[in-house]
Amino acid sequence: MKKFFKIVGGLLLILVIGAGVWIVNVGWYKPYSIDLFYNRVFVRFALQNPELVTSLVPHPLGIRYFDRRLGDVSPATQAEQAAFVRSELQTLRSYDRAALNPGRQLSFDILDYFLATSVEGERWQLYNYPLNPTAGLQSELPSFLAGQHPIDSKADVDSYMARLNLFGRYYDQVLEGLKLRQEKGIKPPKFVVDKTLIQMREFIAKRPEENVLYVGLAEKIKKLKDMSEAEQKDALIKVATIIQGVVYPAYGRLIENFEALATTVTENNGVWALPAGDEFYAWAVKDQTTSNLKPDEIHDIGLAEVTRIEAEMNALLVAEGYAEGSIGARMVALSKEPRFLYPDTPEGRQQCLDDFQKIINEIDTGLGPYFEARPKLGVEVKAVPAFKEANAPGGYYEPGALDGSRPGVFFVNLRKLSEIDKPGMRTLAYHEAIPGHHFQIALAQELKDVPIFRNVLPFNAYAEGWALYSERLAWELGYEKDPFDNLGRLQAELFRAVRLVVDTGMHAKRWSREQALAYLIDKTGMGDAEATAEIERYLVWPGQALGYKLGMLKILELRERAKTQLGDKFDLKEFHKVVLGSGSLPLPVLDAVVTKWLAEKKG
Repeated sequence: MKKFFKIVGGLLLILVIGAGVWIVNVGWYKPYSIDLFYNRVFVRFALQNPELVTSLVPHPLGIRYFDRRLGDVSPATQAEQAAFVRSELQTLRSYDRAALNPGRQLSFDILDYFLATSVEGERWQLYNYPLNPTAGLQSELPSFLAGQHPIDSKADVDSYMARLNLFGRYYDQVLEGLKLRQEKGIKPPKFVVDKTLIQMREFIAKRPEENVLYVGLAEKIKKLKDMSEAEQKDALIKVATIIQGVVYPAYGRLIENFEALATTVTENNGVWALPAGDEFYAWAVKDQTTSNLKPDEIHDIGLAEVTRIEAEMNALLVAEGYAEGSIGARMVALSKEPRFLYPDTPEGRQQCLDDFQKIINEIDTGLGPYFEARPKLGVEVKAVPAFKEANAPGGYYEPGALDGSRPGVFFVNLRKLSEIDKPGMRTLAYHEAIPGHHFQIALAQELKDVPIFRNVLPFNAYAEGWALYSERLAWELGYEKDPFDNLGRLQAELFRAVRLVVDTGMHAKRWSREQALAYLIDKTGMGDAEATAEIERYLVWPGQALGYKLGMLKILELRERAKTQLGDKFDLKEFHKVVLGSGSLPLPVLDAVVTKWLAEKKG
């Protein structure tokens, strides 16, 4: 319980405050304390996002209010939230920043950047594709219920059914937003419509008892001690009825809309093809990279990095006897060698997951000299759910719960074991788990004496930049001595450099989807299925893929600056403490934090 209150106490306090008699001051007027204001921002946001509350703290103190609800995603509510953001930015800037202590000033700067960028982006609220094959609401909501909704008691089962009954309302609101986008000419690429239709049709083609929403619950409900076997059976009958009577009809209405849309979209263009698409992409780049770099500048950085990394890879490949062909072609040949592959069998799949866990455990035991703080929360390796495999990336990380009740999870895509070559495994594990995403996110969640938004607020370039930096760091620390493991690392870094080229190519330079796909495969040697999933992800989520390389380059720049200025006084452990010690940051704020630390060290 001590750990629980240390980590979650801030959130619980906010919720209690929200119900207190002085809610009028905190909820509607400028709070007399900026700390109350910081917490108010998070509370008001959380009240609109019950799924977020469930993800962070499953039924805190037994309260299941949020666990029975789904967020309101209607256009009207989105407009209200945008007005709320504008108002909160104005309130934040009414405080005297100069009068705050350094910790509160840092919180001020982080929140100011986040709110200001959001206000700039209000014009582009409808410039996204809520239903898409990569991470659309048609798959993310079922995945959330199956994976994160807690099932620890009969009450949780009741909450689960309450949420299932809300699928109709939820997806009707999504449908309302889709129609509004379509009226404004904001239509997704053709592949988005075609592949999402396939997903949705397959989702409702199953008998309710075979659907992930049923199967996941059926497995968990067996472990409940406060439900008899008869009660469990009755609950599952009710769930099947809700799936058939509420969930499937809701999907049917989405399918009907997309079937009509399919007759009007014929191309797979970047966002340049949308109304004012170039302006939108400029904002998306700023939002995802927290920088002021222009698309052309980023494209050139990508081309230069591709050339540099290819030269390093060529030297390694030649040394290992692979001298003929492009870098991509040689990596393809190498990846097909039996010694680097797992047998595509249940045993091979399990061995792959076990080996990933061994890699993580190995590096976790050796990082003491390089990191002062270590996350208390553990990380597990799991396979990507089967219904998400086709369009999911090769791996991704899902944060654990703030109270430690659910560990972080590194999901590995096992759709084709031929896509997992052993030289790339270490790099992927370091990126997604330790010392990458799990390290950074779990440490942020465990920060003490900060507003709770700093425990959970993500900035793409920082988070992905740290994860890519972690790949290089592991090599620097000697965890990839095998030249083929190092080739896997360089291939992954080359992949992120290629992203700078193809993302800006498709969205700013009007490259076709096929042109980008050919470039990605030629440069990286990535398989067709994985490369296609990546290119389509960039089309769905413009600018996001830029954060990895640009964030890494910034962290390396700051590290070199620290080495140059501190000389013999430079300590890698201390540098990591500074970079990770404040939670996720916009890159300009991270620069300011490191600059301040250097001044103090020298002073």
